[in-house]
Amino acid sequence: MIISIRRHATKQQIAEVTARVEEFGYKVHSIEGEERVVIGVVGTGDVTACLESLESMPQVEKAVRISVPYKFVSKEFRSAKTEIKAGNAIIGGEEFVVMAGPCSVESEKQILESAEIAARGGAKLLRGGAFKPRTSPYDFQGLAEEGLKLLDKARRQTGLAIITEVMSDRDVELVAQYADVLQIGARNMQNFALLKTLGGCGRPIMLKRGLSATIKELLMSAEYIVAHGNPNVMLCERGIRTFETETRNTCDITAIPVLNELTHLPVILDPSHATGKRRLVPALSRAGVAIGADGLIVEMHPHPEKAVSDGAQSLNPEQYLRMMEDLKPYIKLWKDARIAETAVV
Repeated sequence: MIISIRRHATKQQIAEVTARVEEFGYKVHSIEGEERVVIGVVGTGDVTACLESLESMPQVEKAVRISVPYKFVSKEFRSAKTEIKAGNAIIGGEEFVVMAGPCSVESEKQILESAEIAARGGAKLLRGGAFKPRTSPYDFQGLAEEGLKLLDKARRQTGLAIITEVMSDRDVELVAQYADVLQIGARNMQNFALLKTLGGCGRPIMLKRGLSATIKELLMSAEYIVAHGNPNVMLCERGIRTFETETRNTCDITAIPVLNELTHLPVILDPSHATGKRRLVPALSRAGVAIGADGLIVEMHPHPEKAVSDGAQSLNPEQYLRMMEDLKPYIKLWKDARIAETAVV
Protein backbone atom coordinates (compact mmCIF):
# COMPACT_ATOMS: atom_id res chain seq x y z
CA MET A 1 0.00 0.00 0.00
CA ILE A 2 0.93 3.68 -0.26
CA ILE A 3 0.46 6.10 2.62
CA SER A 4 0.39 9.80 1.84
CA ILE A 5 1.26 11.92 4.89
CA ARG A 6 -0.34 15.35 5.29
CA ARG A 7 1.79 18.35 4.42
CA HIS A 8 4.16 19.64 7.06
CA ALA A 9 3.70 16.62 9.35
CA THR A 10 6.39 16.44 12.02
CA LYS A 11 9.05 13.75 12.19
CA GLN A 12 7.42 12.42 15.33
CA GLN A 13 4.07 12.06 13.55
CA ILE A 14 5.73 10.26 10.63
CA ALA A 15 7.52 7.95 13.07
CA GLU A 16 4.16 7.11 14.65
CA VAL A 17 2.81 6.04 11.26
CA THR A 18 5.89 3.93 10.59
CA ALA A 19 5.56 2.25 13.99
CA ARG A 20 1.88 1.49 13.35
CA VAL A 21 2.77 -0.12 9.99
CA GLU A 22 5.48 -2.25 11.57
CA GLU A 23 3.02 -3.44 14.23
CA PHE A 24 1.14 -5.15 11.40
CA GLY A 25 4.35 -6.89 10.26
CA TYR A 26 4.99 -4.82 7.12
CA LYS A 27 8.22 -3.30 5.81
CA VAL A 28 8.44 0.44 5.20
CA HIS A 29 9.98 2.36 2.29
CA SER A 30 9.60 6.15 2.37
CA ILE A 31 10.08 8.96 -0.15
CA GLU A 32 10.66 12.39 1.38
CA GLY A 33 9.68 15.46 -0.64
CA GLU A 34 10.00 19.12 0.21
CA GLU A 35 6.51 19.35 1.70
CA ARG A 36 5.25 15.84 2.26
CA VAL A 37 6.30 12.23 2.80
CA VAL A 38 4.96 9.19 0.96
CA ILE A 39 5.41 5.81 2.65
CA GLY A 40 5.40 2.58 0.69
CA VAL A 41 4.45 -0.59 2.56
CA VAL A 42 5.09 -4.19 1.50
CA GLY A 43 4.70 -7.58 3.12
CA THR A 44 1.99 -10.04 4.05
CA GLY A 45 -0.78 -9.55 6.57
CA ASP A 46 -4.26 -8.16 7.11
CA VAL A 47 -4.26 -5.29 4.60
CA THR A 48 -7.81 -4.16 5.33
CA ALA A 49 -7.20 -3.84 9.07
CA CYS A 50 -3.95 -1.98 8.48
CA LEU A 51 -5.60 0.46 6.04
CA GLU A 52 -8.42 1.20 8.46
CA SER A 53 -6.01 1.76 11.33
CA LEU A 54 -3.84 4.13 9.30
CA GLU A 55 -6.75 6.14 7.95
CA SER A 56 -7.83 6.87 11.52
CA MET A 57 -4.54 8.67 12.21
CA PRO A 58 -4.86 12.47 11.80
CA GLN A 59 -1.47 12.88 10.09
CA VAL A 60 -2.40 10.40 7.33
CA GLU A 61 -4.00 12.05 4.31
CA LYS A 62 -4.67 8.84 2.35
CA ALA A 63 -3.77 5.15 2.40
CA VAL A 64 -4.27 3.18 -0.82
CA ARG A 65 -3.65 -0.44 -1.73
CA ILE A 66 -1.33 -0.88 -4.74
CA SER A 67 -3.02 -3.11 -7.29
CA VAL A 68 0.00 -4.26 -9.32
CA PRO A 69 2.44 -6.93 -8.02
CA TYR A 70 5.49 -4.72 -8.59
CA LYS A 71 4.97 -2.23 -5.77
CA PHE A 72 8.00 0.04 -5.43
CA VAL A 73 8.72 0.41 -9.16
CA SER A 74 5.12 1.20 -10.15
CA LYS A 75 3.74 4.60 -11.11
CA GLU A 76 1.18 4.08 -8.35
CA PHE A 77 3.98 4.36 -5.81
CA ARG A 78 5.75 7.28 -7.43
CA SER A 79 4.45 9.47 -10.26
CA ALA A 80 7.63 11.47 -10.96
CA LYS A 81 10.46 9.87 -12.92
CA THR A 82 13.34 8.52 -10.85
CA GLU A 83 16.55 10.40 -11.57
CA ILE A 84 19.80 8.46 -11.30
CA LYS A 85 23.19 10.15 -11.02
CA ALA A 86 26.12 8.47 -12.74
CA GLY A 87 29.28 10.54 -12.90
CA ASN A 88 28.33 13.87 -14.50
CA ALA A 89 25.10 12.49 -15.99
CA ILE A 90 21.60 12.33 -14.55
CA ILE A 91 19.57 9.57 -16.16
CA GLY A 92 15.82 10.04 -16.09
CA GLY A 93 16.04 13.83 -15.88
CA GLU A 94 15.99 16.54 -18.55
CA GLU A 95 19.07 15.16 -20.34
CA PHE A 96 19.12 12.40 -22.94
CA VAL A 97 22.07 10.20 -21.96
CA VAL A 98 24.14 8.11 -24.36
CA MET A 99 26.41 5.28 -23.20
CA ALA A 100 28.93 4.06 -25.78
CA GLY A 101 31.92 1.76 -26.03
CA PRO A 102 33.01 -1.70 -27.07
CA CYS A 103 31.36 -4.97 -26.13
CA SER A 104 34.52 -6.14 -24.35
CA VAL A 105 37.59 -4.53 -22.83
CA GLU A 106 40.34 -6.09 -24.93
CA SER A 107 43.44 -4.01 -24.21
CA GLU A 108 44.54 -0.70 -22.72
CA LYS A 109 44.99 0.91 -26.14
CA GLN A 110 41.58 -0.26 -27.34
CA ILE A 111 39.57 0.94 -24.31
CA LEU A 112 41.38 4.30 -24.02
CA GLU A 113 40.83 4.97 -27.72
CA SER A 114 37.18 3.96 -27.35
CA ALA A 115 36.73 6.28 -24.38
CA GLU A 116 38.20 9.24 -26.23
CA ILE A 117 35.90 8.69 -29.23
CA ALA A 118 32.85 8.15 -27.01
CA ALA A 119 33.51 11.41 -25.16
CA ARG A 120 34.13 13.32 -28.38
CA GLY A 121 30.73 12.26 -29.67
CA GLY A 122 28.93 13.41 -26.54
CA ALA A 123 28.45 10.19 -24.60
CA LYS A 124 28.31 10.51 -20.82
CA LEU A 125 29.13 6.90 -19.94
CA LEU A 126 31.67 4.42 -21.28
CA ARG A 127 30.45 0.85 -21.66
CA GLY A 128 32.79 -2.12 -21.79
CA GLY A 129 32.62 -5.66 -20.50
CA ALA A 130 35.28 -6.94 -18.11
CA PHE A 131 33.27 -10.12 -17.50
CA LYS A 132 31.52 -11.45 -20.60
CA PRO A 133 28.77 -14.09 -20.71
CA ARG A 134 29.21 -15.97 -23.98
CA THR A 135 27.07 -18.68 -25.54
CA SER A 136 30.15 -20.75 -26.35
CA PRO A 137 32.56 -21.67 -23.52
CA TYR A 138 35.42 -21.26 -26.01
CA ASP A 139 34.74 -17.60 -26.79
CA PHE A 140 36.55 -14.68 -25.14
CA GLN A 141 35.27 -14.31 -21.57
CA GLY A 142 36.78 -10.94 -20.65
CA LEU A 143 39.82 -9.67 -18.73
CA ALA A 144 38.08 -9.74 -15.31
CA GLU A 145 39.65 -7.38 -12.73
CA GLU A 146 42.36 -6.26 -15.15
CA GLY A 147 39.57 -5.06 -17.44
CA LEU A 148 37.99 -3.15 -14.55
CA LYS A 149 41.30 -1.42 -13.88
CA LEU A 150 41.55 -0.38 -17.53
CA LEU A 151 38.01 1.02 -17.40
CA ASP A 152 38.99 3.00 -14.31
CA LYS A 153 41.99 4.41 -16.16
CA ALA A 154 39.75 5.43 -19.06
CA ARG A 155 37.41 7.19 -16.63
CA ARG A 156 40.27 9.14 -15.09
CA GLN A 157 41.53 10.23 -18.51
CA THR A 158 38.18 11.24 -20.03
CA GLY A 159 35.81 11.94 -17.14
CA LEU A 160 33.27 9.44 -18.47
CA ALA A 161 31.36 7.35 -15.94
CA ILE A 162 31.70 3.57 -16.30
CA ILE A 163 28.97 1.00 -16.91
CA THR A 164 30.02 -2.64 -16.96
CA GLU A 165 28.37 -6.00 -16.48
CA VAL A 166 28.36 -8.10 -13.33
CA MET A 167 27.52 -11.78 -13.81
CA SER A 168 27.57 -13.29 -10.34
CA ASP A 169 26.59 -12.27 -6.82
CA ARG A 170 30.15 -13.21 -5.84
CA ASP A 171 31.53 -10.44 -8.08
CA VAL A 172 29.20 -7.60 -7.06
CA GLU A 173 31.51 -6.14 -4.41
CA LEU A 174 34.52 -6.24 -6.76
CA VAL A 175 32.73 -4.65 -9.73
CA ALA A 176 31.12 -2.01 -7.49
CA GLN A 177 34.61 -0.83 -6.47
CA TYR A 178 35.27 0.26 -10.07
CA ALA A 179 31.95 0.83 -11.86
CA ASP A 180 29.57 3.79 -11.62
CA VAL A 181 26.69 1.65 -12.95
CA LEU A 182 26.39 -2.14 -12.76
CA GLN A 183 24.78 -3.77 -15.78
CA ILE A 184 22.73 -6.96 -15.48
CA GLY A 185 22.65 -8.86 -18.76
CA ALA A 186 19.60 -10.45 -20.34
CA ARG A 187 20.63 -13.95 -19.24
CA ASN A 188 20.77 -12.82 -15.60
CA MET A 189 17.51 -10.88 -15.46
CA GLN A 190 15.99 -13.55 -13.22
CA ASN A 191 19.14 -14.49 -11.30
CA PHE A 192 17.41 -13.75 -8.01
CA ALA A 193 20.45 -14.30 -5.79
CA LEU A 194 22.28 -11.69 -7.87
CA LEU A 195 19.30 -9.29 -7.81
CA LYS A 196 19.06 -9.48 -4.02
CA THR A 197 22.78 -8.78 -3.63
CA LEU A 198 22.48 -5.73 -5.90
CA GLY A 199 20.04 -4.27 -3.40
CA GLY A 200 22.92 -3.50 -1.07
CA CYS A 201 25.72 -2.69 -3.52
CA GLY A 202 25.42 1.10 -3.33
CA ARG A 203 25.61 1.57 -7.11
CA PRO A 204 22.95 2.26 -9.76
CA ILE A 205 21.81 -0.76 -11.77
CA MET A 206 20.88 -1.16 -15.42
CA LEU A 207 18.65 -4.22 -15.75
CA LYS A 208 18.36 -5.67 -19.25
CA ARG A 209 15.20 -7.42 -20.36
CA GLY A 210 15.56 -11.18 -20.73
CA LEU A 211 15.47 -12.79 -24.17
CA SER A 212 11.96 -14.18 -23.65
CA ALA A 213 10.81 -12.06 -20.70
CA THR A 214 7.53 -10.20 -20.55
CA ILE A 215 7.37 -6.59 -19.44
CA LYS A 216 5.78 -7.70 -16.18
CA GLU A 217 8.65 -10.13 -15.53
CA LEU A 218 11.17 -7.34 -16.17
CA LEU A 219 9.40 -5.11 -13.67
CA MET A 220 9.22 -7.89 -11.10
CA SER A 221 13.00 -8.39 -11.41
CA ALA A 222 13.51 -4.66 -10.88
CA GLU A 223 11.24 -4.94 -7.83
CA TYR A 224 13.67 -7.46 -6.31
CA ILE A 225 16.49 -4.92 -6.43
CA VAL A 226 14.43 -2.01 -5.11
CA ALA A 227 12.76 -4.08 -2.38
CA HIS A 228 16.21 -5.09 -1.13
CA GLY A 229 17.28 -1.49 -0.66
CA ASN A 230 18.49 -0.04 -3.98
CA PRO A 231 16.06 2.44 -5.61
CA ASN A 232 18.48 3.43 -8.40
CA VAL A 233 17.45 1.03 -11.15
CA MET A 234 17.07 1.71 -14.88
CA LEU A 235 15.52 -0.72 -17.34
CA CYS A 236 16.92 -1.65 -20.74
CA GLU A 237 15.03 -2.89 -23.79
CA ARG A 238 17.57 -4.86 -25.85
CA GLY A 239 15.33 -6.93 -28.08
CA ILE A 240 13.56 -10.21 -27.45
CA ARG A 241 13.70 -13.61 -29.13
CA THR A 242 11.05 -14.23 -31.80
CA PHE A 243 10.77 -16.26 -35.02
CA GLU A 244 12.46 -13.47 -37.02
CA THR A 245 15.94 -14.26 -38.37
CA GLU A 246 16.85 -11.07 -40.26
CA THR A 247 17.95 -9.38 -37.04
CA ARG A 248 19.78 -10.75 -34.02
CA ASN A 249 16.74 -10.03 -31.83
CA THR A 250 13.39 -8.31 -32.33
CA CYS A 251 13.31 -4.83 -30.81
CA ASP A 252 10.08 -4.39 -28.88
CA ILE A 253 10.08 -0.64 -29.45
CA THR A 254 6.59 -0.31 -27.95
CA ALA A 255 8.01 -1.56 -24.65
CA ILE A 256 9.47 1.91 -24.09
CA PRO A 257 6.18 3.87 -23.92
CA VAL A 258 4.52 0.95 -22.12
CA LEU A 259 7.21 1.00 -19.44
CA ASN A 260 6.93 4.78 -19.20
CA GLU A 261 3.24 4.29 -18.40
CA LEU A 262 3.82 1.56 -15.81
CA THR A 263 6.96 2.60 -13.95
CA HIS A 264 8.86 5.64 -12.75
CA LEU A 265 12.22 3.99 -13.53
CA PRO A 266 14.29 5.34 -16.45
CA VAL A 267 14.17 3.30 -19.67
CA ILE A 268 17.22 2.76 -21.90
CA LEU A 269 17.28 1.34 -25.45
CA ASP A 270 20.08 -0.93 -26.69
CA PRO A 271 19.87 -0.75 -30.50
CA SER A 272 23.06 -2.78 -30.97
CA HIS A 273 21.83 -6.04 -29.43
CA ALA A 274 18.32 -5.44 -30.72
CA THR A 275 19.47 -5.53 -34.35
CA GLY A 276 22.87 -7.21 -34.41
CA LYS A 277 23.73 -5.16 -37.52
CA ARG A 278 25.59 -1.88 -37.31
CA ARG A 279 23.85 -0.38 -40.34
CA LEU A 280 20.50 -0.59 -38.50
CA VAL A 281 21.71 0.99 -35.25
CA PRO A 282 21.39 4.70 -36.25
CA ALA A 283 17.78 4.32 -37.45
CA LEU A 284 16.73 2.45 -34.32
CA SER A 285 18.54 4.98 -32.15
CA ARG A 286 16.51 7.80 -33.71
CA ALA A 287 13.35 5.79 -33.06
CA GLY A 288 14.39 5.32 -29.43
CA VAL A 289 14.75 9.06 -28.91
CA ALA A 290 11.46 9.79 -30.68
CA ILE A 291 9.45 7.25 -28.70
CA GLY A 292 10.60 8.47 -25.30
CA ALA A 293 13.58 6.46 -24.07
CA ASP A 294 15.74 8.16 -21.44
CA GLY A 295 18.96 7.15 -23.17
CA LEU A 296 20.84 4.74 -25.41
CA ILE A 297 23.56 2.17 -24.80
CA VAL A 298 25.44 1.67 -28.06
CA GLU A 299 28.33 -0.57 -29.04
CA MET A 300 31.21 1.28 -30.71
CA HIS A 301 34.69 -0.09 -31.41
CA PRO A 302 37.74 1.71 -32.88
CA HIS A 303 38.23 -1.24 -35.24
CA PRO A 304 35.10 -3.43 -35.38
CA GLU A 305 36.70 -5.81 -37.85
CA LYS A 306 39.24 -6.72 -35.15
CA ALA A 307 36.77 -6.96 -32.24
CA VAL A 308 36.87 -10.19 -30.26
CA SER A 309 33.10 -10.00 -29.62
CA ASP A 310 30.09 -8.41 -31.34
CA GLY A 311 32.07 -6.72 -34.09
CA ALA A 312 29.18 -7.00 -36.57
CA GLN A 313 26.92 -4.80 -34.45
CA SER A 314 29.56 -2.29 -33.32
CA LEU A 315 29.70 1.12 -34.97
CA ASN A 316 33.09 2.32 -36.15
CA PRO A 317 34.20 5.80 -34.97
CA GLU A 318 33.00 7.56 -38.11
CA GLN A 319 29.56 5.95 -37.95
CA TYR A 320 29.24 6.69 -34.24
CA LEU A 321 30.18 10.37 -34.58
CA ARG A 322 27.84 10.81 -37.55
CA MET A 323 24.99 9.16 -35.64
CA MET A 324 25.52 11.38 -32.60
CA GLU A 325 25.39 14.45 -34.85
CA ASP A 326 22.22 13.20 -36.58
CA LEU A 327 20.52 12.62 -33.22
CA LYS A 328 20.80 16.27 -32.13
CA PRO A 329 17.53 17.56 -33.66
CA TYR A 330 15.69 14.53 -32.27
CA ILE A 331 17.15 15.14 -28.82
CA LYS A 332 16.09 18.82 -29.04
CA LEU A 333 12.46 17.73 -29.56
CA TRP A 334 12.89 15.13 -26.80
CA LYS A 335 14.03 17.80 -24.34
CA ASP A 336 11.08 20.05 -25.14
CA ALA A 337 8.68 17.14 -24.57
CA ARG A 338 10.43 16.10 -21.32
CA ILE A 339 10.24 19.63 -19.88
CA ALA A 340 6.52 19.80 -20.69
CA GLU A 341 5.95 16.34 -19.23
CA THR A 342 7.80 17.21 -16.01
CA ALA A 343 5.73 20.36 -15.60
CA VAL A 344 2.51 18.33 -15.85
CA VAL A 345 3.71 15.79 -13.26
